[in-house]
Amino acid sequence: MHIRKQRLLTPGPTPLYPPAMHAMMASDIHHRTQDFRNVYAAALADLKEVLGTSNDVLMFAASGTGGMDASVSNLFSRGDKVIVCCAGKFGERWVEIAKAYGLDATVLKVEYGDAVSVSAVRAALDAEPSTKGVFVQASETSTGAAHDIQGMAAAVAATDAILVVDGITGIGTMPLDIDGWGIDVLIGGSQKSFMIPPGLAFLSVSKKAWTLSETATLPHFYFDLKKEKKNADKGESTWTPATSLILALGEALKYVKGLGMANLVANAQLLALAARAACTELGLELFAPGSPGSSVTSVKAPKGMDSSVIVKELRTRFGAIITNGQGSMKGRIFRIAHLGYFDFWDLFAMVAGLETILYANGIPVEFGRGVAAVQRVYAGAAIQLPVAVG
Repeated sequence: MHIRKQRLLTPGPTPLYPPAMHAMMASDIHHRTQDFRNVYAAALADLKEVLGTSNDVLMFAASGTGGMDASVSNLFSRGDKVIVCCAGKFGERWVEIAKAYGLDATVLKVEYGDAVSVSAVRAALDAEPSTKGVFVQASETSTGAAHDIQGMAAAVAATDAILVVDGITGIGTMPLDIDGWGIDVLIGGSQKSFMIPPGLAFLSVSKKAWTLSETATLPHFYFDLKKEKKNADKGESTWTPATSLILALGEALKYVKGLGMANLVANAQLLALAARAACTELGLELFAPGSPGSSVTSVKAPKGMDSSVIVKELRTRFGAIITNGQGSMKGRIFRIAHLGYFDFWDLFAMVAGLETILYANGIPVEFGRGVAAVQRVYAGAAIQLPVAVG
C-alpha cells in the first residue's frame, strides 16, 4: 500500500529484458571497429532468422516511424498511385506520410475498432491497375484491431504493386510469414516485442520492392535503403549507430531465438485471450470484438466513466502504467498490452488492480471474478490434469 513498484504495461515501450539491459553497459565500444562490426552483422543475421525471411533486413537509429518514412521515400515517386488502409491512429500516419511525399492515395477508411477487409483492398486494386503500393498496419494498436495480412498479401501479389506492412506491434504478436505470404516490406521497432528501449527501426525488403526502388525518384538522405544495404553487407551502418541499443538487441534476439518466435506469438495471443475473458467476466465491453489483435486488448470504459480515470488510478494506486485511447478514442477506451516481456503474473496483477479501481469508482464488482477468468485460461493451456480412470 505504501510501496508502489512501477510496472510498465503499455504497448510500447514495453517491459525490458534484463540481460539486454546489462549488455548496454558495454556500449563504450567504437562503432567503426571489427568488434562492433561482428555485433552489428550478428544482429542483422539474427533479425533475419527471427523474422523468418531470406529478404534483406536493414536497420536505422530511429523510431518505427522512421522505417515507415524510409519505405515511402525510397520506393515511390511523387504522384504514384497507392492504397492506404486506415483503421485508426497509425493508419492515419500512413495517410500523412503519403500526403507529405505527394503520393496519389486512395484511402480505405473504416471506423475505429474495425479492420479494412481484403475484399476492399482487392476492389481498390481492380479499380486502379496502376497502383504501386498498398500500406497497412498488421496490428492497429490504437484500437486493438488486427488486419488479415495473409489475405491482403495474396491480393497484392497478383499485381505489380508491393505490400508495405507496419508490423511494429504485429511482429511477435501474430503470424507474419514474410516470404511465404509475399510481404514486400515489413517494418519493426525495438521497443515492442523485442523488449529493449525505443530507438531502432528495421525493415525487411523483398526483391520486388528493390525493383521498384530503381525507378523511385522521391528525395531521401538519412533513410537511404541502397546505401544502408551496401554498408550492412560490410557489417556497418551508414551513419553513427545506436550502439547501446544494438548490443541490447543482440541479447534480446538470443532470447527470442531460444524461445522461438512461434512461442512469443503464442504467449501474446494467450494473454490477449485471457484479458478478453477477464474483461467480459467483469461486464466490460471489448472495443474491437470483430477482429481483435494480440498486441493490446482495448476495452470500453463503463458507462458514465472516463477511461482516463482508470488509467490515472492504476498509476497512482498501484504504479501500473497502461494506455488511454488515442485520438477520438481518448477517454472512451483503455488498452492492456501483451507484447514482448509480459507473463501471466503481469496479467493477474493488472486484472486485480482493475477490479479494485472499478470498485473504488462505484462500479459493481465481485472481487476475483476477472482474475479467476485469467486463471481458467492459464490452467486450460498450461496445466495437464490427470485423466480419471474407472
